[in-house]
Amino acid sequence: MKLPKSFYSWTTIAGAVLASISFLLIIFTLLITLLFPTGGSNYLGLFTFIILPVFLVIGLILIPIGTFRKMKRDKHREIKRDVKFPIVNLNDPGQRMVVFIFVSVTAIFLLLTALGSYEVFHYTESNEFCGTLCHNVMEPEYVTYHGSAHARVNCVECHVGTGVNWYVKSKLSGMYQVYSVIAKAYPTPIETPIHNLRPAQETCEKCHWPQKFYDPKYVTKRHYLADEENTEWDIQLLMKTGPQHSALGQTEGIHWHINPDVEINYVSNWKRDSITEVQYTNLSTGKVRVFKNNEITEPIQSSETRTMDCLDCHNRPSHNYLSPTIFIDNAIASGEISSDIPEIKSYTMGILVREFPTSDSAMKYISTKVNDYYNSNYEDFVTSNPGVITKAIEAIQAGYKNNVFPFMKADWSQYPNYIGHIESLGCIRCHNDNFTSDDGHVISRDCNLCHSIKAQGSVGAMEYANADSSLVFNHPFEMDDWKEMACYECHKELF
Repeated sequence: MKLPKSFYSWTTIAGAVLASISFLLIIFTLLITLLFPTGGSNYLGLFTFIILPVFLVIGLILIPIGTFRKMKRDKHREIKRDVKFPIVNLNDPGQRMVVFIFVSVTAIFLLLTALGSYEVFHYTESNEFCGTLCHNVMEPEYVTYHGSAHARVNCVECHVGTGVNWYVKSKLSGMYQVYSVIAKAYPTPIETPIHNLRPAQETCEKCHWPQKFYDPKYVTKRHYLADEENTEWDIQLLMKTGPQHSALGQTEGIHWHINPDVEINYVSNWKRDSITEVQYTNLSTGKVRVFKNNEITEPIQSSETRTMDCLDCHNRPSHNYLSPTIFIDNAIASGEISSDIPEIKSYTMGILVREFPTSDSAMKYISTKVNDYYNSNYEDFVTSNPGVITKAIEAIQAGYKNNVFPFMKADWSQYPNYIGHIESLGCIRCHNDNFTSDDGHVISRDCNLCHSIKAQGSVGAMEYANADSSLVFNHPFEMDDWKEMACYECHKELF
């Protein structure tokens, strides 16, 4: 194959070699992906669709640069010609070969570019790209996402949604995130809430139809007390997500807040956990009622006015960090931790109250302390129940690894769940009897607005309500002042 002399330069040769090697590696990695679809790591896609194509393009750019530089140098050594631009003569075998190679390579390159662009789009929209590429930074979100009810919903369906505008916005935002990871400029923990998140009406409501959130929901909560017997204490609630009868629509119940005929706006701090003003607007009649928080008289710095939507209550739809109280109760209820182990609930709470520098140090500490405690204090139980303590340790460690991430300082205390009011402000950010309007209306703290207690108590001593009635909450421990404070004020002090 004969080529013009201008092609014989080190720059051109280097570009050709770089482009050829990159092209062959892309083909090789594509074959691996096709032959082993479940093999290969997330980083293989990164190299196939992003890194190697960059080197391929660099190599292709070097080829004409080297050619023109060689032509320029050769021109100084020869007699100056009147013709300023190269003459393409297809009768010249050398030039004919160059044109053939250029046209062939360009056609192949454009085809691969189209295919590559399509694959890049899908690759950058994948859960693995979002969750594992910056593994340490995104590990908390990725792990909790896989333990959520939305684990089969792709990240981009909530964080990006459909349409070009939000896709472009997400990629521009992603460029800053890449810089933050490379420069280690990200905060620990990552700050929430995300203020530029797409409105819930354009994401959540694509699957969840607000007008059909009608029927009440029966919920059973199983707890274990911090005593030697790990006494089971259950509470059964009828959650009033909607009215008693579906024909009433969204005229009452918890989901009344997103009634299409109602708009709720509120003024809060940046974290949205301290609210100073709530404005209710009846969109059908135009009536407006403003509620002021009597306990907060000074304006909040960095305040924002926001229209309430799903995420103001369901703020942890896919990344819910469970507290030790909850994930240990769940492990006992599922049998991963035997309830027959004396003091396992109370002793575990005493261990998990500590802060650990790394997950590995937490794993070692949990294993050592639990083994030492039970071998020293309950030797007969350990001997007569082989493997039970080991299984319990594994469950405690798994609960910790799935909900606490020391590297990013991420846990339930940094990312509270606003559904409920036991371990966070939640509902009582507004429903606290402190918000009053000029015409005398109050945002009530009455628990029965949201739920009715249908049963409560320990096994064998359950208390039940009649069909249309509700029980008064009976605290499992003897306390005289629990009614005088919000639940979270006491429960948050447990850790």
